[in-house]
Amino acid sequence: MSIAENGKPTRFGPDWPGRRCGATTRSGTPCKKAALKGRARCRNHGGCATGPRTEAGRARIVAAQLKHGRLTKERRAEAKRRAEVGREIRAELRDIAARAVAYGWLDPDWKDQFD
Repeated sequence: MSIAENGKPTRFGPDWPGRRCGATTRSGTPCKKAALKGRARCRNHGGCATGPRTEAGRARIVAAQLKHGRLTKERRAEAKRRAEVGREIRAELRDIAARAVAYGWLDPDWKDQFD
């Protein structure tokens, strides 16, 4: 047990082996309180919170978390599709260039002209 500022012993001193809250305080340091049983946070940092229970509540949370449309699932899927199309086009261009070099239509060092 460690001694608190007022002289009373505390259970949660610096050598306490239990799980700490881990939330970041406003000063930027990690919270030193004990996490609630079965939770990752202390009661000051949301350990008692149950989260939204209804579909309407969950929808409100999702709407509140959306800052912009850059990272929505649809935008990420579209970006992945465009990247795949770009890879296919570049692979096709590499094949065309290799055939053109093989047939003698292009010099083998044709890319050096663009440096």
